[in-house]
Amino acid sequence: MDPFIHILDLVGTGVFAITGALAAGRKRMDIFGVVVLGGVTALGGGTLRDVILGIRPVFWISRTDYLVVVAIAAIGTYLLARRWRLPAIGLMYMDAVGLAVFTIIGFRTGFHVTHQYSIAIVMGVITGVFGGIIRDVLSAEVPLIFRREIYASASLCGAAFLALSSYLQLPRSFSVSVALLTTLAIRITALHWNLALPIFRLKDDKDGRGDEPKAGGDA
Repeated sequence: MDPFIHILDLVGTGVFAITGALAAGRKRMDIFGVVVLGGVTALGGGTLRDVILGIRPVFWISRTDYLVVVAIAAIGTYLLARRWRLPAIGLMYMDAVGLAVFTIIGFRTGFHVTHQYSIAIVMGVITGVFGGIIRDVLSAEVPLIFRREIYASASLCGAAFLALSSYLQLPRSFSVSVALLTTLAIRITALHWNLALPIFRLKDDKDGRGDEPKAGGDA
């Protein structure tokens, strides 16, 4: 991994660790819970990606600097958030940064291993969203991607642009920068304007729940 991409990866790791630590703080976890939730948020998506692609060992085992970044970010958040109130919207914006960075890293890793654009796009989305899914599940929250949020779709757009630009052989620095900004812009725009994807409802669904089967057959 070249130095620029590695720095981006460490930045994304730190940002996701912060979001995990803040989520732990909202659930009043102790410092161990803060570090664990920060760690699984930052490393979960990349770990699943490497396992699926058959990369051994996974990235944070071969490069221990990821664990150092996670520990510093999580413990630093634990100490600072006890003194200063951090706005909730800040968590969402930081999460958007991590989503954009990890989408790029996931795509590049997937394409390097498989040389398949479709697989690389999937790896980009998995890397971007899976850590947040683990974070939300462990903190007893409905994951963002199941809350009508434009989240995974933002990651998908960024990864798809990167696939297109790679296919057209555009300069790498340009492709990475625009894909990063595309993912970030879509996610932040959705947050700012409260945009959401349309809900799938059946034609006869009047209350959002649909017709539920009655126990015991017809009365």
